[in-house]
Amino acid sequence: MKRLDMLAALGIAALLALGLAWQKADAADAVHRWKMAASWGGGPLMEIGSKAFAEKVGLLTDGRVQIEVFPAGELGPPLEVTKTVREGAAEVGHTWMGLDWGQDKTAVLFGGFAGSMDPERTIHWLYEGGGLDLWREFRREKFGVVSMPGLIRTAEVFLHSRKPVRSLADLKGLKVRTAGAWLEIVIGLGATSVSLPHSKVKGALEAGEIDAAEWGTLWENAGLGVSQITKYVIVPGVHQPVAPFELQFNEAAWSALSERDKRLIEVAAKLVTLESWIRFGQEDAKSLDHYRQAGNEIFGSPRSGSRNWTSNRSGRMRRFTAI
Repeated sequence: MKRLDMLAALGIAALLALGLAWQKADAADAVHRWKMAASWGGGPLMEIGSKAFAEKVGLLTDGRVQIEVFPAGELGPPLEVTKTVREGAAEVGHTWMGLDWGQDKTAVLFGGFAGSMDPERTIHWLYEGGGLDLWREFRREKFGVVSMPGLIRTAEVFLHSRKPVRSLADLKGLKVRTAGAWLEIVIGLGATSVSLPHSKVKGALEAGEIDAAEWGTLWENAGLGVSQITKYVIVPGVHQPVAPFELQFNEAAWSALSERDKRLIEVAAKLVTLESWIRFGQEDAKSLDHYRQAGNEIFGSPRSGSRNWTSNRSGRMRRFTAI
């Protein structure tokens, strides 16, 4: 009898092991068709960010993970991609973490802020200095999404402005489109801040709703058409020396992947991040001619040679980082 019991137990164990093997094989072979919600409707962030990532994932996973990219607003509000992904309206999101500044100010520490590191140092910190582990832990615990870097910018343009901003005093009374931590800081510097998605920046400048705007780098902003409306280009963006962007995943969708496909998606995200940094640097330099030909005047940010500017900016950033 004991022998029969032992054989029965071994048979059950074998069936369980076989079932687990089948489950693993099914997970490894399963095809996942995902939707991506983006915070932008086009431009470099879409082409070398969102779409490039989707293409790399399809290639590396041999088509097991297929991502359809939806422009800003089609799956949810462009400034609320995190909510869209967490609630399952999209399995993937491509956004900037600093947009969640209003919910948790820590978000902007990973998205770049005034006084943060440049892109090269940020890349080293993320991938070799433990930054990525902190990034993923923060996003999962506080926002309920799986997250990783997906594209990184060079320094942004400080302002495309109708009026010259050569000193701290020139900011006073200026209506500025901005976002993240700088939105609060610029108010303390005397300006009025307005938060808008990038698709509405040109229209707001044309309508006179804002006097100046910061959005992206020289290359990105050339595609927005702002050089035909504003006269002054002020660089570099002391408010945003670097801007790591974010790929985020719905937790249930991520859990359904095989470990191999999870790793391949991480590889695709890292490739997009490193390749985008190289591309941005090259295209930014080439874009200077675009602004000169449009008759724009290009000059340095007001921090240059201004002790008052530096003192005010540093004081406010100390208050911010102490939060």
